[in-house]
Amino acid sequence: MEEDTKNKKEGIGEVEELQKQLQEAKAKCEEYLNGWKRERADFLNYKKDEMEKFGQLAKYANEELILKIIPILDNIYLAESHVPAELKDHKWIEGFNQIKNQLSDFLSKEGVEAIESIGRTFDPNKMESVGEIESPEHKLSNIVLEEVQKGYIMQGKLIRPAKVKVTK
Repeated sequence: MEEDTKNKKEGIGEVEELQKQLQEAKAKCEEYLNGWKRERADFLNYKKDEMEKFGQLAKYANEELILKIIPILDNIYLAESHVPAELKDHKWIEGFNQIKNQLSDFLSKEGVEAIESIGRTFDPNKMESVGEIESPEHKLSNIVLEEVQKGYIMQGKLIRPAKVKVTK
């Protein structure tokens, strides 16, 4: 009987030891699982950030090309302003205007918008003052009276400020 009691005590000790090992194994398993979950979340966040960066890159990839096209449009506007009144209805001028409209439509489809400045209060975030004009009819200062060069915004980002002249 004494031997049975001894065997039972050893059996109970083994069971307790196995239960302790099982608890340790469960704790390690939980630790590893939580570590894996954290790494998975970090990876998903990284992937999301990279997709956002790629989206931004794609959004502004054409910016350099757009900045090369805008001076061409500037020259078209300049040439248009020098067309004599008697030639305004000439077929050649109509073709010229179609080219201007095509360029404007292209820029618009690319998310490029001209900055509206004439008659507005000077905004240093979108405009660059290149001179001042005295105007007795305008009582307020810093009102844009003349646009020397159009400014443009692409997808909400300023790509070229408008160059303007403002009231004193």
